[in-house]
Amino acid sequence: MKGTHLTGTACFCALCCLSVLSTAPAIALPVGSDSIIHSVSGRELIQRGQYEKGLEQLSQAYALFPLNVTLKQNLAEGYAAYGHQFFKQKKYEQAGENFVKALELYPDNTTYTLLHGICCYNLKRYDVARYELQRARELSPDSVEVLYFLGLVQYDTDNRAEAVELWEQALKLAPERKEISALLAKARKEIAVEAGMDRGHSSRFNLTYDPDVDSTFALALLDVLESAANLVGAELGLFPAARVPVAIYTRADYKTVTDSPDWSGGFYDGTIRLPFGAVKEVTPALRGVLYHEYAHVIVFELTRGNCPLWLNEGIAEMFGRMQYNQPLMALKRAARSGKYADFRKLEGGFGAFSSSEAGLAYQQSYSLVNYMVTSYGWHRVKQILGDLGQGMTFDAAVSLALKDYNLNYNRLVLEWSVSLAREAEKAEGNH
Repeated sequence: MKGTHLTGTACFCALCCLSVLSTAPAIALPVGSDSIIHSVSGRELIQRGQYEKGLEQLSQAYALFPLNVTLKQNLAEGYAAYGHQFFKQKKYEQAGENFVKALELYPDNTTYTLLHGICCYNLKRYDVARYELQRARELSPDSVEVLYFLGLVQYDTDNRAEAVELWEQALKLAPERKEISALLAKARKEIAVEAGMDRGHSSRFNLTYDPDVDSTFALALLDVLESAANLVGAELGLFPAARVPVAIYTRADYKTVTDSPDWSGGFYDGTIRLPFGAVKEVTPALRGVLYHEYAHVIVFELTRGNCPLWLNEGIAEMFGRMQYNQPLMALKRAARSGKYADFRKLEGGFGAFSSSEAGLAYQQSYSLVNYMVTSYGWHRVKQILGDLGQGMTFDAAVSLALKDYNLNYNRLVLEWSVSLAREAEKAEGNH
């Protein structure tokens, strides 16, 4: 089960007004006519979205008069505007490169420092992100955004107490920020529950587990997760550089931390959370849950969180069912009646579903992903995930990946449902 993974992306637009250059007069100081032409042309090109050509003009103007403050500012704002454009597309590598170029011109600019730190955070380059955000804090100690993002870095690197302190300070400055309140409440619950828990690690995972969990069992879970990382990573082409946090709770503590429905057997919100406190051995069903939850890690990384839930859960089910493949009874009933859940309505959360509704949602999600993989190959599913990670809508990503088959989202679902109807008729005929 995938949970809400709160990241810093949502707050970016609140702090960044760099999508266009300043509308102040372009040239206030006496400079050469060539530099004026380059600067005015560059500003106009960037405002029209022609960033590379605009930056070329602004760079030429600045090269002619490197001591002119206005030309320097225009160039820095140009880089920042280009970075903002990349950021909106979730292209954090390219965005960060442009914010660094702006920083080279203004090393003590809080905004550029913060923006570079945010990019590094989203790329999970936590050490660089922490350095940049701490430097931004030194420049602007009362910046809510700096405190918020530095808190995210500390939280994601298992420094929850420091994160709580930063978010408490941010809320004093901006008590209306509900996303900070939500994160603060979440972190406090986790600290309270996990204070007495034991810890372990493997090459790819950091494990926190209830003290009643047998250490041998905990290490066996890590072994299964390592196997899951090898399989899922090889299939989807990604092996995260940072260790993935995993927490094993009692059922009651799991409910407290995740607030998930009773039917939930696992949860991913940046940490793989599992209600296995009373379990003593690794069963096939448990292996399936571990593979399922690890798949969420990779899907989130590839799509940067921009993924319809049914696709995320369907891919996770693909890997989970390689270990433990239960009968698709709910899907078979739906196929016989022709009453499927609307995939558009499965793009959000499953948390409010009853156990039977959730069963159909998961089985239907798995079935469509399985159809996509068997009909068109993992490589096209990977293409869709990659395009989602670049900010593309699912409709556009499907149309692009399956253009050779003249398929879009709606036609894909129709083709899948027709194939299921044929299978149902065939099964009825055999009886």
